[in-house]
Amino acid sequence: MQIRRLDTRDHSRQAAGLTYVYPVVSRRAGGVSVGINLNPNNACNWRCIYCQVPELIRGPAPPIDLALLGRELRIFLREALTGDFMQQSVPESVRHLVDIAISGNGEPTSAREFPQVIEIVRDVRSEFSLANDVRTRLITNGSLLGRRSVQLALETLAACCGEVWFKVDAGTQAGFARINNVLLAPHHVARNLRRCAQLCPTWVQTCVFALDGKTPDRAEVAAYVDVLRTAGAELLEGVLLYGLARPSLQPEASRLTPAPQGAMDEIAERIRGIGLTVRVSP
Repeated sequence: MQIRRLDTRDHSRQAAGLTYVYPVVSRRAGGVSVGINLNPNNACNWRCIYCQVPELIRGPAPPIDLALLGRELRIFLREALTGDFMQQSVPESVRHLVDIAISGNGEPTSAREFPQVIEIVRDVRSEFSLANDVRTRLITNGSLLGRRSVQLALETLAACCGEVWFKVDAGTQAGFARINNVLLAPHHVARNLRRCAQLCPTWVQTCVFALDGKTPDRAEVAAYVDVLRTAGAELLEGVLLYGLARPSLQPEASRLTPAPQGAMDEIAERIRGIGLTVRVSP
């Protein structure tokens, strides 16, 4: 298996030449993440203006070849754990496996086979005797938490060292429309976030940046914090605040710039004010 050298700026889904499985060096997770891309058709039900997916379209995930996904995951884990992948493709400081991340080029829970994918990951983890510190992570916008099949899958995820990274980028309906291009009420986001945290350990992940030179104003930040409070801060593991590490491939790309460190620190302090742990990745 030929894999080019990885770094935090390159999250290509084709890094290993496989259909569903791809490795990345994750700055937020702090090591090698084995990604599972359930949206190889580049389809998502949202269109976030900072998204790095090329030729992004609106829609659900395509049918998933579960047998192929399982084979690819086993092949890659074998290479990562017993082959020379780490030595050949990963910087020395991060040569350790931190997670299996169900993420990719769109919303993974939109795949009809999502529950079976979680079961495959559970079984493969057992086959490879992965340690508990190698987490199973779902990275999601949380929009489909109302589906019973997704809820049951999250219960399975929780039982196999799982956690959810749940996207919340705004606190107002206008903010969600501006950043994620969806019509979404804050109370709906809070409800789904609360539901998620009750089913599986959940971190909120939030991208902070400047749009047309302006970072989120005090009213938007206050509304965002209120969403977290309404969801139940006591139920959440914490918040992952991160900046722009890779260029957007959306039409708004030229309007986006990294947020100043001071702005990120100020938002982090507002979140800590309601008792939540915050990790900042500029």
